[in-house]
Amino acid sequence: MNLQASERMKDFEEGIFQLLNEKKEEVEKTGRKVYNLSVGTPDFPTEPHIMDAVVEAAKDPANYKYALKMLPELSEAVIQRFWNRYHVRLTEKEITDVYGSQEGISHIGLTLCNPGDVVLVPDPGYPIFSIGPSLAMADVRTYELNDEKDYLPDLDAIDDETAQKTKFMIVSYPLNPVCKIAPDSFYERLIPWAKERNIIIIHDNAYSDIIYDGHVGKSILQFEGAKENCIEFYSLSKSYNYTGARVGFLVGNEYLVQNFKKLRSQIDYGTFLPVQYGAIAALKGSDHGIKERCAEYQRRRDALCGGLRAIGWNVPDSQGTMFAWGKIPEGYSDDVAFVMELLERSGVLCTPGSSFGKLGKGHVRFALTMPVEEIKRAVAAVEASGMIRK
Repeated sequence: MNLQASERMKDFEEGIFQLLNEKKEEVEKTGRKVYNLSVGTPDFPTEPHIMDAVVEAAKDPANYKYALKMLPELSEAVIQRFWNRYHVRLTEKEITDVYGSQEGISHIGLTLCNPGDVVLVPDPGYPIFSIGPSLAMADVRTYELNDEKDYLPDLDAIDDETAQKTKFMIVSYPLNPVCKIAPDSFYERLIPWAKERNIIIIHDNAYSDIIYDGHVGKSILQFEGAKENCIEFYSLSKSYNYTGARVGFLVGNEYLVQNFKKLRSQIDYGTFLPVQYGAIAALKGSDHGIKERCAEYQRRRDALCGGLRAIGWNVPDSQGTMFAWGKIPEGYSDDVAFVMELLERSGVLCTPGSSFGKLGKGHVRFALTMPVEEIKRAVAAVEASGMIRK
C-alpha cells in the first residue's frame, strides 16, 4: 500500500522546538546543566483563585456535558475586562472564545480567504501567522521588519497592486519574537490605510500585559474606527499563566467575529465548562498578580540583556513580551549553528532567529523563563564558554 500525505505537508518541517529539545536531552544525558531559555512557557504558578474555580466547577457532574457556547458570565467578564483595561466597549456579539490564540489564528483564514487571496504577515514573525493562512490556500506574503525602522512595517513599501489584492494583514505588538512595541501613531495610520484598501487587520494581542519601562500595552480596538475593519485575538495564556487551559478570545468587528463563530460551531463543541469558570475567575480578579509578574519579567530582562551586554554581547533591552531578541555575536554568521555550539559549550539554550522567518537569520530569541539568579548563572556560563569577544 502506498501511503501519501497531502502536498501541503511538504511545507511543514519538523518543529524547531522539537529539534532543540532533542539536542537539550543529549546534553543533559552527559550530566551537564542546561539553562533552557528557548520555549516561552511561563514558569509562574497559576493564581489560587483561578485554580479553585476550576476545581469547584470540576466537582459538578453537570459541567461534563458539551458546552456548545461561551457561558454568559464569561462573555460579561470579557466585556468588563476590555472596558476596565482598555476602555473599549464590546457587546456579546463582538466576542467569541477560541482554544488559545494559536488555534484561532490557524483557522481564521478559512473564514476570510478564497484560494489565492493575498495575506500579509510579518517577517520575522511567529510561525502560525504564516501557517494559518497557508492552510486556507491563501497567497501568503511577508512584509519586512527590521531594526532600521524599529521593527514597524513600512506601509509605503507595500505596493498598490499587492495592497489591492490583500484580504487581511496580521500585526502584533508587542511582537514575538522581536520584542518591540508600537507607538499610537502606528495604529492611527494603519487603520485608515487598511480601510482605504479594503484590508482586514488582525491584531494578535498576546503580550499587552507584559510591557516594560512604564509603557502601557494597547488593544487595537482603542483606536478610532478600528471596529470597522479590525479584529483582535486576546489570550489568557501569558497574562494569567493559564497556558495549558487554552483559552483566548476573538473580539472586534461583529460581522467578522460572527463569521468565525459559525465556522467554529462546525468543528468543536465549546470550551470545557470548568476551564470557562477558571477564565471567569481570572478576568474578574485583581490585576495585582499580573503587575507583579510583569515587574519580575523586567528584572529578568535586565539580568539577561544587561548581563550579556556586560560580557560583550550587545543584546538590546526587550520592550515587551516574555522574550529578548538580539543579533548573534561578532564572528558568527549562522544562527542555527551558533545556537547548537552555545548549548554544547555553555549549556545555554535559546532559539535561532531563522525559525521566525528569513529576516530572523543571524538573530536569536531568549525566553525569560528562569528566576533572576538562574539567569545570572546562565550569563556567567556564556562568558565562561569563551564564545563572546569583548
